[in-house]
This record gives sequence, structure tokens and C-alpha cells, in this order.
Amino acid sequence: MSFHRLLPSFSFLSSDRRVSAGAPHPLGATWDGRGTNFALFSENAEKVELCLFDKTGRRELERIALPERTEDVWHGYLTHAAPGQLYGYRVHGPYDPAAGHRFNSHKLLVDPYSKRLAGAMHWSDMHLAYRVGHKREDLSFDRRDNARVMPKSVVVDQAYTWGDDRHPHTPWEDTIIYEAHVKGLTQHRLDVARAERGTFGGLSDPAMIDHLHKLGVTAIELLPIHAFLDDRHLVERGLKNYWGYNTLSFFAPEQRYAQEDVLNAMRSTIATLHSASIEVILDVVYNHTAEGNHLGPTLCYRGIDNASYYWLLPDNPRFYDDYTGCGNALKLAHPRVLQMVMDSLRYWVEVFHIDGFRFDLASTLGRGPAFDRHAPFFAAIRQDPVLANVKLIAEPWDLGLGGYQVGGFPSGWSEWNDIYRRTMRRYWRGEGGVIGDVAGGLTASAPQFRHDGRAPRASINHVTVHDGFTLADLVAYENKHNEANGEDNRDGSDDNISTNCGIEGPTDDLAILDRRRRLRRNQLASLMLAQGVPLMLAGDEVGNSQNGNNNAYCQDNEVGWVDWSALDRGPDDMTAFIGELTRLRGRFPQLKPHHWLEGRKPDGSHDILWLTPAAAEMTEDDWRFPEGRFLAYVLAPTGADGQPLFVVFNAASEPVEFAFPDWPNVGNWTGLLDTSSYPQPVDAAGKRPGSKLAAPSSSILAFAGSS
Repeated sequence: MSFHRLLPSFSFLSSDRRVSAGAPHPLGATWDGRGTNFALFSENAEKVELCLFDKTGRRELERIALPERTEDVWHGYLTHAAPGQLYGYRVHGPYDPAAGHRFNSHKLLVDPYSKRLAGAMHWSDMHLAYRVGHKREDLSFDRRDNARVMPKSVVVDQAYTWGDDRHPHTPWEDTIIYEAHVKGLTQHRLDVARAERGTFGGLSDPAMIDHLHKLGVTAIELLPIHAFLDDRHLVERGLKNYWGYNTLSFFAPEQRYAQEDVLNAMRSTIATLHSASIEVILDVVYNHTAEGNHLGPTLCYRGIDNASYYWLLPDNPRFYDDYTGCGNALKLAHPRVLQMVMDSLRYWVEVFHIDGFRFDLASTLGRGPAFDRHAPFFAAIRQDPVLANVKLIAEPWDLGLGGYQVGGFPSGWSEWNDIYRRTMRRYWRGEGGVIGDVAGGLTASAPQFRHDGRAPRASINHVTVHDGFTLADLVAYENKHNEANGEDNRDGSDDNISTNCGIEGPTDDLAILDRRRRLRRNQLASLMLAQGVPLMLAGDEVGNSQNGNNNAYCQDNEVGWVDWSALDRGPDDMTAFIGELTRLRGRFPQLKPHHWLEGRKPDGSHDILWLTPAAAEMTEDDWRFPEGRFLAYVLAPTGADGQPLFVVFNAASEPVEFAFPDWPNVGNWTGLLDTSSYPQPVDAAGKRPGSKLAAPSSSILAFAGSS
């Protein structure tokens, strides 16, 4: 049943010369120096009204029916709309949820192409297109006007003087990624200027850049900065959507991360980071929006054209086909929705000079509705000249059927390697029989990624990220402790593959603390010794803890913010250790190859040789050893002047004696790394081939070969 009233068709005969037909492209509000063109896509609408507001956003000044419709784009040009003008839309059409249509012109809608949003979101039942408590639920209809409590879109002037800013264009093989939250990274960083803490400006503060350089980081990957909403249920519990995976606008930067002009604040930060040779990668959420399921609010896409923007159940389009677990999924199979995403990506590259993107729940982007690695989105990305030189990283899964796609993305993409994460957690927790999987993780997981011309950089290796335990908590908790989230500890994963080393949570036991620090060093060293691209979580270098919370998405407080108290204060600060690892990685090109390793080469030599403790080449029986926890290998140099690298992993609870290998032109093996003794200097005395040494329990050793 449809609740809308049929509206007469209209022709635009206004005598107001301030309004004309304008153009259908580009979509959004575009200021040209004389006026503003407004263009909005809606395939199923019957009328679109542009609403202009005063500077406070509380009073609607004018309501203008867009005069033209060209190929489902409604458009008009206003000479009296200039940068700073607040606006929104009212879209008329059928309210018939059973048929997939949810138009309600009583609800003010933000422009999907908003470049900036103004005003806070004030939650109210007025944002719902239906009557709360009605026996027909979302099939009922609400006629209350929500404009006063809605954020407004803002006309902007995109001009900005970049000077000589240039993308660093760091090669993939040299890339080291640091995942961080804009606010959480610097909110407690005392050497960052007080006014800049928790903002875009804090990211480029000299103290923060110096820290990133000490770590050897080449790219900072930011949790979502697209304008997002705090979920109503969180606000009612006194919490926030801290991580930001609740996008409202895919073109507007989030205002809470800037004190004044958010566009310029972000661009200034990016320019400063670029001058320090640090790339900026955005975590983007094109898989769903903040509008939730069929009982969610009508804020933008739902009220503009629900049937076009979202995947609906084919046999009952009242409900959403939810691949994301967030209530809805954007339908990139629709050409106009695909256009919006592509326009957004290009906008961030061209207007903000972004260097790359990490796509949240990226399997959803390739659905139609099943996942297809040849989907229109991937084809569009591949041919786009603006996106040709940016880094593309997939979180290669969603919650739908067939959504786990690690290794399933096309050429040109890199992927978060969950296989590496799970394997290294199992191994350093002490599980036996996984050395084959460890070897695969250390060589960029070739079985998953070696296809279609993909290179080792396809594997983004990580042990910890925002979602889950921090590195300190990974070795201090066996169970999640998410009570502060207000969901009775039901949220967050129960499969953490963690260890508490004997005591759950904080302890003063020196032996346990020593073991926890050693395990942290082992995970960090594994990450930097592995082929592929290393990604580390901000705060892991200083032992940041979330008190066992493995889903701190709503903790905009000390739980979610990085605790820097250990910086420069004792063994929990591993900044210098990570710096040594990244320098070691830079010194040995065989750790970051362009091509896959072959093992034994046609001439009988090896580019990698896996060894038993006796320095003999491993056999199939050695790989199948059920409780194997020892792994050793030599990586051959990539050039005539290079040095071979001998690496020993021992996850056993006792020392394991091993022999140094006989390698061509190597007379000595010189110590580079010993995770068991840090910060004590490594015993660098040369070891001759055939000599023996004991690998300490739970340790990684590395040696350079020389003549």
C-alpha cells in the first residue's frame, strides 16, 4: 500500500531569474564562482525539492523544485547560492516499503555528494519515515518534519593552494603501514601541541612525524574519516561510534577532527605528511551506510531512492539483503551507485591528494549478489586513470554467503592477510605442527595470492589491527572483556587465539611480564621478516592496552585512545626495536621481493632454503613433524653484492640447538637479531658454518652471511 499523495506534474515557469535549469553533471552542489549547480540522482522519484537554510541551519528559507530531469538526474542552477550555503533535499515519490520504495518528503535528506556537513545529529523519532509503535511498523507513515534536528549539506569552494605537494609514491615493496585513529593517536600524546591533539593537525605535528620516522613507517592508514554518525543506541548509553564505521557521507571529511575549516585542516595535514615522505591511506566504508535496516532512520539514500541504492531481498523488497551485519548493503551493481563510489574515490585523490584506500568489507563491493572478482566495481577501478597510481587494499570478507575471499581479489589489489594473522598467533601462542603454515606466511602466502600476475605485495601482513586485541592484550588476555560496551560482553570475537601467559590481565610477576614482552617482540620481528607488506597497529610499540576489550568501537575515551605513558620509559617501549627491524628490512632486499620465491632454481641453487636444526635441507617428513616448533631458513641475496640472511624461529618452551649452514661464499654468520635478549646488544661474533648455537626458547634469531 502506498501512503504518498499523487502530485501533479509540473513545468518550471518561475519568473525568478536566480534559478535556471543548470546541468545534470557533476552530481552534488558545484560552485563555479558565479552560482551553484545542484544535481541529484533518483530513478524512482516524482519530484525533488531543494531546501535552503539560514546560517544556523534551524530556519528553512526557501524551497525550490529542481526544474529539470535528465536521465534520472534532477538538477537546477542557483545564482544566489554561494559557498557556506546550507541545504538539503525533500524527495517526493511512493512510500511503499513492500515494493522497496520509502519516499517521505517530510524528511530532510542530506546530499549524497555533500562536501561538508554542518550541525550535529540530534536523534529523534522524527528521523524515522514511519510511526514508532504503530502496529504496522515501517509500513506506517510519519508526517513530522525533521529538518530542525538534521545535519545540513554545505556548498563549498574546493579551491586550495597545494604548492609543490607531491605524492610520495612509495613502492609497494618498501611500504610499511601504520594503522591509526585520528583522535586516538594523539589525544594523550603530551609532546603534541595541546590544541592539535585528537585532530587532523595532530597527525602532522613534528613530534608525531618524528615518531613515525623512528619506527620506519612510510604510510599512515586512518580509520574512517568520512562524515559518520554516532548510532542512536550508543548515544542513549552515553557512548559514541568511535571507530567511525557508520558513514553518512562519502565525500565530506568528519568535522569532529578539526577545529574550524575541516577541508583545509585535512589538506594541510596531508601536505605536511607528504613533505615527510609519509603516505596517507583512508579506510573507506562503501559497503553500507548509517541508515541501518528497515527500521532505521531516513537520512539520505533511503529517502532519495531506496530501491536503487541498497540490496533488497528479491522476494520481499521490504527487507534488506544484509551482507555486512550493519542492516544494509550498498548496491554497487547499480550503475549510479557505482558512479557515486568512483566519484568519491577520485574526489579524495584529486582534491585531498590521498595515496590509497583500504576498503572495509570489500567483498560486498564485488557482489551481484554473489561475489564476482570481475564485478563492475573492479573493472571500473582497473581502467580509471586517476586511481591508477593509488594503493588499493581490500578487507577481503563480508558476512554474506561466500564472503570470505582472502586471495580472491583481482590483479592490482592487495589484501589484509587473515591467514598470516591467525597462523602467527597460533605459532607464538605455542601450538605445534604449524611450521608449514608459518613458512607460507613468511613468504607472502603464495598458495592464496600467486595468481593472475599478482606479486608478494598482494599480502598485507598483520597480527593486530583496530578490530580485536592490541598486541599487549594479545599476550595478557585469553578472553575478551567488553563489558564497558554495554552489551553484556556478547559483542566482539570469541576466537582471539591469544594467551595470558599464566595470569589474566595486569600483573607484577616479572617472569610473566618478561614472557609477554618477548612474545610482543617475536610478533613484531615476524612481521618485518615476512615477505609481503607489514601493517602494524598504532600503540603496539608502547604496549598500549584496551584492558582486554577486543571491540572498542564505541570507546571514545582512555580505553580507545593510545596510552603513551610507556614512551621512552623502559622495556615496554619498543619504538627503537621496531626501528631496528625496519632498517634490517631495508638492508636485505630479499625480504621485500618483486617476485615469488621458487625454492630450488633450475641451476640447482636456492633463493630460499628451509633447514632442520642440523642445517640439512628439510624433507617432507620434517614438515609433517607433529609437534614441530622450530623453523630455520636462508634467504639468498638478490644481487651479486648482497648478503644471505639466515633466520631461526623457535617457539618451543625450551632451547633448541642448531647448526649454522654451509652457504656459497659464506665464511661467517654475524648476529643481527635476538628477540630473547633485547635490549641487550646481539652477540655479533661471527659463527662459522657447521658451528652450533642454542636458540633460546620463544625467540627469533637472524644472521648475515659474509665471506
